[in-house]
Amino acid sequence: MIQSVQQLEDLLSTPSEELVRDLAAIDGDIMVLGAGGKMGPSLSRLAARAVREGGLGGKRIIAVSRFSSAEARQELEEGGVETIACDLLNDEELTSLPQAANVIYMAGNKFGTTGNEHFTWAMNTYLPGRVANHFRQSRTVVFSSGNIYPFTPVGSGGADESVAPEPLGEYAQSCLGRERIFEYHGRKNETPMAMYRLNYAVDLRYGVLLEIARAVHEGRPVDVTMGHANVIWQGDANAMALRCLNLCSNPPTIVNITGPETVSIRWAAHVFGQRLGKEPQIIGTESETALLNNASRSHQLLGYPKVSLLQMIDWLSDWVQAGGATWNKPTHFQQRKGKF
Repeated sequence: MIQSVQQLEDLLSTPSEELVRDLAAIDGDIMVLGAGGKMGPSLSRLAARAVREGGLGGKRIIAVSRFSSAEARQELEEGGVETIACDLLNDEELTSLPQAANVIYMAGNKFGTTGNEHFTWAMNTYLPGRVANHFRQSRTVVFSSGNIYPFTPVGSGGADESVAPEPLGEYAQSCLGRERIFEYHGRKNETPMAMYRLNYAVDLRYGVLLEIARAVHEGRPVDVTMGHANVIWQGDANAMALRCLNLCSNPPTIVNITGPETVSIRWAAHVFGQRLGKEPQIIGTESETALLNNASRSHQLLGYPKVSLLQMIDWLSDWVQAGGATWNKPTHFQQRKGKF
């Protein structure tokens, strides 16, 4: 049972032997761009702890964000992460950033796209070109999304990396734009890159499983129209992102990142119901297709996630019953029309 945010953060920042080994195999510092989001702080702390506990002295971890929260910035620095406050859309600030041998690119915009499409395109497609040009000599892992794939039949195992993108809606289209712009600069400048196509990361404070658990616990209906999804523990997703620095190539390597299961939303609701002592209210009927990501290749290259689906469900059941802290950052995994 995870009983506090401090315990959760400690777990998220605990490096595996594989992560330490893979970070030891790359040269130079690691810069995390857009480090202030849901995953960035824990990824940065994880990297810093891997460097410290692995005895990889001299390798700096640098987190870059606007850092609207002074407290969040201080927590990173206390964890051994160097910080730089920067608005990446400001060309002067971007071009003043120091070079780093390795870059994890996490900046982007998803929610609030509808009605503010121009900002999403600026963040997800214009900015990548500016970043790729400035860091043209840096090994770069580009956070992308499984949203760029078409819906696939539930029994198909999901879209693997050979499936051609068919993004639905402007957010997903801009994510594909992000990849294409990075790839253009990567090919032009011979920059090694990896496209990291993720869905959906789970923390105890946000994620698909938390949304299901809270709905069951609070007696709200669980809509199963989007009847299936993929999930992965955030700690595993962060470790895989850092380890993807070893997979960068030119043309870019493409890797899907998620857990091995096609998770039934109805099944998950009933399992949470058993643990929470509540009868789930199910509405809707499962569609024959869903947004599904087949991550078999990354499992072959990086191994399976360390945290299992049932372990996540157990932790979340305890967390929700105890009234643990949550973030107001819904995934909108139920969305079938690509509007965010």
